[in-house]
Amino acid sequence: MIETSEKFKINSPKVVHEMIDGEVVIVNLDRGDYYSLVKAGADIWEGLAKGMARVDILENMVQRYDASRENIETALDDLIEKLELEELITIEKTDEAIPLNITDNQSETKVNAEKLSFEIPTLQKYTDMEELLALDPIHEVDEMGWPNAKQ
Repeated sequence: MIETSEKFKINSPKVVHEMIDGEVVIVNLDRGDYYSLVKAGADIWEGLAKGMARVDILENMVQRYDASRENIETALDDLIEKLELEELITIEKTDEAIPLNITDNQSETKVNAEKLSFEIPTLQKYTDMEELLALDPIHEVDEMGWPNAKQ
């Protein structure tokens, strides 16, 4: 069955991200803001980064977390809206649904395992790096390049 679906893409190259001990750290290089997502939020970001369709991310979350489908769906939509508002992701409408990889080890093990406690994901935003990025010496170079100091 072909249905209209939403596909997500990280807004690179101006947005970079890294998973560190279960926390996703996201940096908007244009604005100098950085963000943090943990637990369910980190799992949602991971699905977005893989380009999964919204419906597949929702299914994955329902399998992993102990909460009603409605609560998870509301939290997912709210987080996607915030990420788009902060220009961290872009959303594309497509007629192709990306199939969920059922053989994914996480999906198989989570069906029989105890579900994780669900906390509504919160996008933590920090703006104190803006000044540091503005001081970046790489952007203040002359013909001699960096790290040579200007005369």
